[in-house]
Amino acid sequence: MKKELHTTKEQRERAVLVGVDLLQSDYDFTSTMSELESLAQTCRLEVLGVFQQNKNQFDQKYYVGKGKLQEIKDFVDFNEIDVLIANDELTTAQSKNLNASLGIKVIDRTQLILEIFAMRAQSKEGQLQVEFAQLDYLLPRLMGHGKSLSRLGGGIGTRGPGETKLETDRRHIRTRMNEIKRKLKNVSAHRERYRQHREHNQVFQIAMIGYTNAGKSSWFNQLTDAKTYEKDQLFATLDPKTRKLKLSGGFELIISDTVGFIQKLPTTLIEAFKSTLEEAKQADLLLHVVDASHEEYKTQYDTVNQIVKELNMDNIPQVVIFNKRDLSSQSAPFTNVPSVFVSSRVDSDRDIVKRLLFEQIKKQLKYYETTLQSDESNQLYHLKQNTLIETLEFNENDETYVIKGYQK
Repeated sequence: MKKELHTTKEQRERAVLVGVDLLQSDYDFTSTMSELESLAQTCRLEVLGVFQQNKNQFDQKYYVGKGKLQEIKDFVDFNEIDVLIANDELTTAQSKNLNASLGIKVIDRTQLILEIFAMRAQSKEGQLQVEFAQLDYLLPRLMGHGKSLSRLGGGIGTRGPGETKLETDRRHIRTRMNEIKRKLKNVSAHRERYRQHREHNQVFQIAMIGYTNAGKSSWFNQLTDAKTYEKDQLFATLDPKTRKLKLSGGFELIISDTVGFIQKLPTTLIEAFKSTLEEAKQADLLLHVVDASHEEYKTQYDTVNQIVKELNMDNIPQVVIFNKRDLSSQSAPFTNVPSVFVSSRVDSDRDIVKRLLFEQIKKQLKYYETTLQSDESNQLYHLKQNTLIETLEFNENDETYVIKGYQK
């Protein structure tokens, strides 16, 4: 008898990507398809094919035209594909019809991102936000996903709330969503009290924003000596982190790391992570991190600023870190806001970024000069912590400190 062969190689689901390039789209179609492949790989899928079609509008029944659908069906059957991933948010009818025609799981860009969020969320708040977004997205689409979910168990699209209950008990879903809302409301109230405490103490706040995988967590760790998870992958960190940062010998401010953005970021996710983004909305300064080594960095830069505008945060002053200088072959990128061209891998670049922050922060504070006696050490300590000191000189003749700086 022939011995049965066993392999330790990971058996990954086979996927095909499908995208429609609308002639009047606001997005860079090529880069969104490239991102879709990266998202699929992040979910441990094996991408065997990519299908694209140029159209004036999406096909209301199948998302793509019937001719392209037949091409996809032939490819799916020949290559034993497990899942189709659409580059846009599908309607219930489109999802249902594609599933009926192809006989495989059908998910869209939003579900794929939700899947990654479910993998990445570590904190209780993050997990609740992801679960709420999944339930909120799937509830009106249960009719469209029912057959595929009941026939195919496990794999992509099944993390989180549990598909059996999604199909059989809408009331349970709504009850669970209300329960999550209540819990998130309590978390949000706690955040608000914490924010009010910081505002009462006139603490300066910086929020880090940027495209996913631009290097925000790396710079967060560099500036604060934190141990935030950092890795070269999409949405490596989801849960917001807040730490103290000291400038100019003692001036204490708060810096927060937020979830990364991406093209076609679903409104479902923006809504779900509203409490996280509240940290950014309350900031005095936005620190925008850009991957300058990426060939589409300009598109990514514009995408983040567009989302910032949609969140009504474009009135907050912004500085830009063009990151990954060590991986870039170009000269310093140009922008109309204060910026630096650095690398989080170069320790000396940390001082360059801190100087950028110092110069921008002082523009928002009031200039002051004062003189302290040598025995007023408590007052000197207070000024170092709560004001941005530019010069501190000790006059030996009359034993006084002459201080020039900026304060709220």
